[in-house]
Amino acid sequence: MRIRIHLLLLTGLLLTGVLLPAGAPTAHAADNGSWSVYPATTGTGPRPYFYLSADPGATLRDKVTVTNKTDRPQTYRLYAADAYNTARDGGFAVRGKGERQRSVGAWARTGREKVTVPPRGSVDVPLTITVPEDAEPGDHPGALVALDERVDPAGDGSVAVGIQRAVGARIYLRVNGPTVPALSVDDIRIEHTQPLVPGTGESRAVISYTLRNRGNVTLSPKVALRAEGLFGRTLLDRDLKRVPSELLPRQQVRLTERWAGAPQLEWGEVRLTVSAPRTRESATASYFALPWLMAGILLVAVGGGTALWIRARRARRSTA
Repeated sequence: MRIRIHLLLLTGLLLTGVLLPAGAPTAHAADNGSWSVYPATTGTGPRPYFYLSADPGATLRDKVTVTNKTDRPQTYRLYAADAYNTARDGGFAVRGKGERQRSVGAWARTGREKVTVPPRGSVDVPLTITVPEDAEPGDHPGALVALDERVDPAGDGSVAVGIQRAVGARIYLRVNGPTVPALSVDDIRIEHTQPLVPGTGESRAVISYTLRNRGNVTLSPKVALRAEGLFGRTLLDRDLKRVPSELLPRQQVRLTERWAGAPQLEWGEVRLTVSAPRTRESATASYFALPWLMAGILLVAVGGGTALWIRARRARRSTA
């Protein structure tokens, strides 16, 4: 899979993270047009990514192939990294070379830290994954990254910012043992945008929520949204599309869903239901929609009524 281009400060030359395209892995090598990284071909044929399983304490041996598609020799730094979901959209990302690795990024080692690949050529490099005796069961996703350490100038000609490129082949490692699928949806919030005068414009709402994978296996969650008004009337019923296709273990992501044409005057409840094989959870949040003009009139009426009540009470006291 191709890794997106990253910006970094030339003074520090730090790659803070590597982003891989969101979504499930596709059946071809990780490739950015100039070089590619993928598991070495075995007797079973090409493999688009590493899919491995092992017992705690086991040692796995494999090979990674780095292919140079340019007309010049190229040198790449190889390293393994843990994967995580980005907070912005849940995309699949891996830690940078300088970040602390706690899982497969710490367990995997290549036979060489750097590899020089001839023009239009390929090099196979041994890969060893040593699973600790106390490794937690479940999924430990990551990637084997080939980083071009050269720094290209940014497109705007800035001298303070440069670009490094990297390509990573995903690693899906499962440590044998009990698997616990567990999802939750938390902290549902609803923000309304109302017209000043009822009926003069469109009312919109934004529903935000936190989707969490509380288990130890990677899940492909589905989220259903249902909104009900007074007396149980169905106002909205949809399956959400902007959901990560892979939510990694112990990861969370904050997501939003827009509701065009939300009611301008309503009192009800929003329910979000998240599901995956062997797990299903729901959460609700109440909402109250009221146009600004009506809210102002109501506020004035309440304020005026309160003032009259106070005056009447004082008058009764003065005549007592």
